[in-house]
Amino acid sequence: MEALDPIESVNTFIGTKDEGNTFPGASMPFGKTHSSPIGSHYAGYRYDDQHIRGFGHFFLSGAGCWEQGGLVSILPVTQLPQSFDHKRYASGYTHDGEIGKPGYYKVKLDRDITVECTATTRAGVERYTFPNGVQGTLLVNVGQANDKEPVSASSVRVVDDRTITGTVETQAFCGGRPYLTHFTTRFDRPFASCGTWGPSGPKPGQNESRGGAGLRGAWVTFTPGPVTASTALSQVDERGATGNLEAETKGRSFDELRNEAQQAWRDELACIEIDTDDWDERAVFYTALYHVLLQPLTGSDADGRYRGFDGQVHQADGWTYYEYYSLWDTYRAHNQLLALLRTKRSQDIARSVLAIHEQGGWLPRWAFANQETNCMTGDPVTPFLVDLWRFGHLEGLEERAYRALVQNADGIPPASSRFQGRSGNPSYLANGFVQYDKRFPKKGQDTDPHHGASATLEYALADATLAIMAEALGHREDAERLRVRGLNHRTLWDHSVTDRGFTGFPRPKLPNGAWLDPFTPQGPEGFHEGTAWQYQWLAQHDVTGLITALGGKAAAEARLDDFFAYPDLLADPKRTVREKWVVGPYEYYNQFRYNPNNEPDLHAPWMYALIGRPEKTSVVVRAAQTLFVNGPAGVTGNDDLGTMSAWYVFSALGMYPVVPGTGEFVPHAPRFRKAVVHLENGRDVVIEAEAADVAKTQVVQRVRSGWLSKSKDRVELAELRSGTTLEVDLHTLPN
Repeated sequence: MEALDPIESVNTFIGTKDEGNTFPGASMPFGKTHSSPIGSHYAGYRYDDQHIRGFGHFFLSGAGCWEQGGLVSILPVTQLPQSFDHKRYASGYTHDGEIGKPGYYKVKLDRDITVECTATTRAGVERYTFPNGVQGTLLVNVGQANDKEPVSASSVRVVDDRTITGTVETQAFCGGRPYLTHFTTRFDRPFASCGTWGPSGPKPGQNESRGGAGLRGAWVTFTPGPVTASTALSQVDERGATGNLEAETKGRSFDELRNEAQQAWRDELACIEIDTDDWDERAVFYTALYHVLLQPLTGSDADGRYRGFDGQVHQADGWTYYEYYSLWDTYRAHNQLLALLRTKRSQDIARSVLAIHEQGGWLPRWAFANQETNCMTGDPVTPFLVDLWRFGHLEGLEERAYRALVQNADGIPPASSRFQGRSGNPSYLANGFVQYDKRFPKKGQDTDPHHGASATLEYALADATLAIMAEALGHREDAERLRVRGLNHRTLWDHSVTDRGFTGFPRPKLPNGAWLDPFTPQGPEGFHEGTAWQYQWLAQHDVTGLITALGGKAAAEARLDDFFAYPDLLADPKRTVREKWVVGPYEYYNQFRYNPNNEPDLHAPWMYALIGRPEKTSVVVRAAQTLFVNGPAGVTGNDDLGTMSAWYVFSALGMYPVVPGTGEFVPHAPRFRKAVVHLENGRDVVIEAEAADVAKTQVVQRVRSGWLSKSKDRVELAELRSGTTLEVDLHTLPN
């Protein structure tokens, strides 16, 4: 394959519209700090915004909740505004000439001001170019951030004629608690004058402003000419922020930093090569891979210090501490893709999650900075860590991880703990199901009994996954009881429920064991961001039991056909997915079809393969891929810290990790004639499908492998890690 620069194949604007919630600005792979524009959307920038409020330095990519950063926002102006509210002083801008590439962003604002952004791992960097002969002023806003991101306290201090430091206390994501971020901003040349502002207004010449919620910041004015501003963040202290800045930006120009950032991305993105002549295809694929490699975020400072879940400062010597874990989302595809592609980082990710357990006392569910938000439900950390073990990334830590997982699976955090854990465990362990109880107390955004039916299914999948690890480590008694608990999804199957001509669905149970009544499989009661229609397929670890519950393979196939509107899909896939599947990113409820925008049924297309109809999996996957396009609305649903993008990368390569903990990948029709995955152990996974044509509906006739020299319906992790060539013969359907 011809070597093409993957940097040029990425379009960072993909996902910046229709609630994809990505950000277009500059970052480093897994970077702690960013540089990206802020608009009126809670995720930061939205492509159809009319104004830019500033350039912030912390963002989450693709998350679907408020409180998403935008900290320490800087906006260039040619004169001081009358109001220091960023909604009022925001600048217009043009998409003409706007550039969004890995490690580099560029835009022209009103008043002929050009802004360029780049980043190091722990610093965001901007170059501001003002009109010739015009003094430029930078507004450093610490009292405001992204829309719907409350700032409860802030401080700013002008240290010298090149340096500003301060703090921002903001609300953590989705029901979390306030947390403190330190920053240091340094300019490449001295400013001529400065001032600060607070709730009482501007104070020219004043060097400091601090206090609680309210407008607050500093301005610095420069003689004519470009200005570069570098901002580093730390959750440890001011020394950490300043040290990050010194370690990563000192002595380097903007162009040098940009070149370093883009080379880092070039090296990362080169882990997969694809053979296609279609630039839109390249853009969609490499942007998805780019979004995968943004997180989790580097948590430790350049000196190795980080703030742990006990609120204390800890040291990571010889490894990197990572943070921000959207586990309910990422355990389903993102985690496995990173585990395959990035061995050292995945080892450090596993170590970081165990550090959370050691310092906080329990394993996390949705870990934001150094706190548990208790966002979402189920038990995602179990399949997450078990898969990291399966991929070999817990070497030497297996028993430590296992003990933490058993504590989590068998217990419940005390009332004094910030962690909520498996809050439905008392009922689940005694009765085999999590009760549906909307009055159950919660410690954060969510708690499992509020979504008892889906929590039961998630617990059962987690138990079955942990049973695999228990057996391999020699804990046979644990393995057997966990295997039995893995069948608890069956306790919710009600064979009397009928909907759309199909009989039998998972149904919530009340604390006394009675069925929820009234109940409809299309309703919201008992299920988290989905209905019984989507969640019925969350039993991929027990296909035999699911087929029996559905009435046999033929009945299971018929229900899948209805779920995906399969006959319509064959006739017109692009139209069907946009009109008959779940359409809106937040339309979770009152639905009976596949939801490609959200996580609970992401694996459902491969249920066809698991019941013996793999050709239908290929049809559904090809149809779903049409939702990913080279444009701002090019991500389906929220990208959820790279989860949707990981789904696309796996789907485009032609294999998907359907059952957590097994290390097995189920094949389907690849999108490309050839793809090469370069593993960090020096081996390559080559996927060849000479007849691949994305303009046609294609299914797999045969997958051949030199490793086993036979056709196959599963691809094993051991084969991939040893290096292999998969030859995929495709058949085109006449539609």
